[in-house]
Amino acid sequence: MSNIQFPVHFQFNIATFSNDFTASDANGNSFAYVRQKMFKFIEDIEIFENESRSNLIYKIKADRWLDFSAAYSFYNSSGQEIGKIVRKGWRSMWRASYEIIDENKQILYHINEESVFTRILDNMLSEIPILNLLTGYLFHPSYLITDENGEVVAKLKKLSSFFGRKFDIEATEKLKDAHKEKVVLGMMMMILLERRRG
Repeated sequence: MSNIQFPVHFQFNIATFSNDFTASDANGNSFAYVRQKMFKFIEDIEIFENESRSNLIYKIKADRWLDFSAAYSFYNSSGQEIGKIVRKGWRSMWRASYEIIDENKQILYHINEESVFTRILDNMLSEIPILNLLTGYLFHPSYLITDENGEVVAKLKKLSSFFGRKFDIEATEKLKDAHKEKVVLGMMMMILLERRRG
């Protein structure tokens, strides 16, 4: 995924029982189908080349049952760990906060939710019958990915859509090609967690 053309687009499926979505690049070409295994005590995510599920290209697995301060490791098709995304415990209670770490346990990027106010409004409206169908059009949480110098290298944003099922990742020239794979994998895992969180 190091040659992906940004912006990257995630679109969740609403006609399946799985928590799954398709990832496509700036040209509209699908490059991954992400599927979360249902009824698992520990997060187990499979990433295939396409929806036929004939070619498994990555896996993401949690290191513990509860996702509070959990780490989610990325594995390539050979079973080699290539990095992870870590949720930052108490800091994530109000505002989502994560770190992307490489295979040498070095922090590459920080991820922080831009506005906790947007999440609160989204959650409040989602509890009201009928009006909850509109949250996908009214509120658009976004997340900034920054490097060790605080420079923004990418941004993930929820788009207007029915059931809030579309997301885009935009990248700046500061995002290194060698890190694109880990950033996209990290965003895949994070958006599964954040959608469930509300």
